[in-house]
Amino acid sequence: MKLFFHFVLSNFSNTYLLGPAEGGDALIIDPGVMDHQLLNLIENNNFYVKNILVTHNHDSHVNGIKTLTKIYNADIYSNMELPFKADFIKIEDGDQLSLGEFTVDVINIPGHSADSMIFKIKNMLFTGDVLFAGAIDNELTMFQDRHLREKINEKLFSMDDDTLIFPGHGSPSTIKAEKYFNPFLRD
Repeated sequence: MKLFFHFVLSNFSNTYLLGPAEGGDALIIDPGVMDHQLLNLIENNNFYVKNILVTHNHDSHVNGIKTLTKIYNADIYSNMELPFKADFIKIEDGDQLSLGEFTVDVINIPGHSADSMIFKIKNMLFTGDVLFAGAIDNELTMFQDRHLREKINEKLFSMDDDTLIFPGHGSPSTIKAEKYFNPFLRD
């Protein structure tokens, strides 16, 4: 398996591309922008994007989908309708998707948005805007903030400490680092 991340200056967002080491059917998570750098990553690794996973439907995570689906015949997996007309496969908390060589566990943790989904593939969590390295969403009501913290503790911090975190913005982290060093999640 190969994992690539594509950082975009607009909204400082991350897009993740996963595919077989030898090339073939790939999946992409949160394509906020479809540009020539991302196209080169896909094509230079002999990937064909078959699946698009959406952590939540904010522009910085979905704007590249329209262009991607003009190039590749990809299925879109989302919890809610996208901000533009597109067919998608609705996903829910607890779903397990079999996408080519990847098994994807779907985890819903609302807070940043009602449709916030996390995707677990092997020992990797693609957290969108639910959990960042050293931060969580800081524009929540007190109720939303408490609920988000509870769900992170319940659903994510019960995972192995070495589980890797790949957020929608910013640098990667691990469950252990967030448990011990994220000031917004320490009691």
